[in-house]
Amino acid sequence: MDGEGQDGAPAPAVVLFDFDGVLVHGDTFRGFVSERYARAPWRRALALLALPWLLAQLPFSRWRALHTLVHIALLGLDERRYRAASERFADELARRPRQFIRDGLLALRRHQQAGDRVIVVTGCEQALAERVLAQLGLDGFEVLGSQLRPGWFGLRVQWHNVGRRKLQRLVAHGVAVWQRAYSDSPTDAPMLAPAAEAVLVNATPKRCRQVEKAIGRATARVAWS
Repeated sequence: MDGEGQDGAPAPAVVLFDFDGVLVHGDTFRGFVSERYARAPWRRALALLALPWLLAQLPFSRWRALHTLVHIALLGLDERRYRAASERFADELARRPRQFIRDGLLALRRHQQAGDRVIVVTGCEQALAERVLAQLGLDGFEVLGSQLRPGWFGLRVQWHNVGRRKLQRLVAHGVAVWQRAYSDSPTDAPMLAPAAEAVLVNATPKRCRQVEKAIGRATARVAWS
């Protein structure tokens, strides 16, 4: 979004934030899935039975193998039960102060206070990310994340919001231009490239080189804790 608003005033700057690695340490949805396996040994047994198929898929589609593990973790969950389980996990996570990247949360708040349109664009499942941020008292911005759908035996992955899919989700959401984007991962190069300013968070020199090669220009770099 750029140009002027409906009243002729300049439209707010659009600022994108990744979630995992920028606002929170680690992979939030992976943590949820790991907890599901830890709570139910039968899920681990089923994953072991599926191991030959998973290994056969890896050379062709890493994502398909990962989605299978997610589907096993979600077996038996409808939307209501998933919501309850994910909210419980998010509430527990929010009580771990060292889990969050304080500088990233402060930057998000500063952009909000400046009147920017802040959008969190994440590979984490959307409702889970929204709940975590709500428990931290963060609201007033948009979240675009991965989505699940009902299946025969439980929820399944409908939209994995990573890489170029983040661009597709933004366009579907009516966002075509953004002034700044924060990420920690080369996977987000498609989201960083169109930004007037691409900002890499806590990225190693190798990751910085990978992203700068992918987007064809230098990035800003920040060290957040």
